[in-house]
Amino acid sequence: MIPAHLDLKLINSFNKDTLMETLGIEFTAFGSDFLEATMPVGKHNHQPMGLLHGGASIALAESIGSLGSALMVDIKKYAVVGLNMQANHLKSVRSGLVTGRGELIHKGRSTHIWDITIRDSEGNTISLCRFTNFIKSIEP
Repeated sequence: MIPAHLDLKLINSFNKDTLMETLGIEFTAFGSDFLEATMPVGKHNHQPMGLLHGGASIALAESIGSLGSALMVDIKKYAVVGLNMQANHLKSVRSGLVTGRGELIHKGRSTHIWDITIRDSEGNTISLCRFTNFIKSIEP
């Protein structure tokens, strides 16, 4: 489970010089088995029709699931790598802020599975994602 002693400042420090920083992703809440983050929607993550790019939604979901798992393991001993992502994009959004909430649904020794729901600022579901991480021992 995600340790309670962490704080959002520390969690957000992992965004520095990454795609998460480029997309404006900010982690906003966490608990023992969930992690939330927001992402602004604008020209920087639109597709040509002026809508939030599905790949940006997937990047938000994978960021939540990957960091959520990384917070649960000793990253000096284990690498957390994405294994599978499934996404259904249900509604479009042109601007504003979207929020993703990832909930851990399976924590095994070598895999973690997360369900991530992305919603717009009015609470409408934009995307539903299921993400699997492989927890790999780092060889000495």
